[in-house]
Amino acid sequence: MQPLRWEYRPDGLRAPALVCAFKGWNDAADAASSAITFVGRALGAQRFATIDPEEFYDFQATRPRIKLVDGHAREIVWPEVELYEARIPRAPRDLILLTGSEPSFRWRTFGKLVVELAEAIGAQLVVSLGALLADVPHTRPVSVTGLTSDPALVARLGLTQSSYEGPTGIVGVLHAACQQAGLPSASLWAAVPHYIAAAPNPKAALALVRKLEGLVGVAVDASELEIAAGDYERQVNVAVQSDPDVQAFVERLELAAESELGEEPGSLPSGESIARDLQRFLRQRGGEGEGPSGA
Repeated sequence: MQPLRWEYRPDGLRAPALVCAFKGWNDAADAASSAITFVGRALGAQRFATIDPEEFYDFQATRPRIKLVDGHAREIVWPEVELYEARIPRAPRDLILLTGSEPSFRWRTFGKLVVELAEAIGAQLVVSLGALLADVPHTRPVSVTGLTSDPALVARLGLTQSSYEGPTGIVGVLHAACQQAGLPSASLWAAVPHYIAAAPNPKAALALVRKLEGLVGVAVDASELEIAAGDYERQVNVAVQSDPDVQAFVERLELAAESELGEEPGSLPSGESIARDLQRFLRQRGGEGEGPSGA
């Protein structure tokens, strides 16, 4: 059985860009998955295909869920990669959105499948969204780094060219597959404060949406996400100001960001202990383990 399962084939797409985001390792604070979900909802995207999970997922790591149908019948919902089309008549192009959890197995096969899909629908550009943990303060604008097969895009969008070397995830593998196929591609990464990474970060999601708009030429009404980002920052500010150790840690990160010296926090508490204390405070304020509201 073919892993790509069409519900219908979208016709007449105009210079489409394929935008991808995956939950998991590539998705610190749910920023990338929140960004693509918000874009799909804002543009009224419709699902047209899925990728069967059988050969790509470890179901002990990404477990299926049980849900009740009509209040009594039990149904298994398997993890899937879903594909949506978003037609934007007043924009220069339409979008295809691909979202799901990071696959466990056969990454090269998965990357080839996505490239073949992109070519089948006539995609002119593939864009991946990601988010990573970094020593950055939540009070500063979110830094978005970019990796692209077209260096001119980096300069035009004001991105910081990534110099990262090290372990990668499906986003890196997919970008490499596009390069090998000669398919233009770009990867956008938002930097997320590591001390508050357990809570969804709508501020980082908003930064990814804004960079995506400039890259693909599609405008999104992000007022809802802007409100969520403002609420998030206010809640984190209250949490930080309630603890002198946390506040000192964040101030040190702010100084490092301004001077670009990247000094170690010295005798200040570790980032791990700061994160634990801050998460405990936010749970107490929100109740039932809730952190700052996300998209």
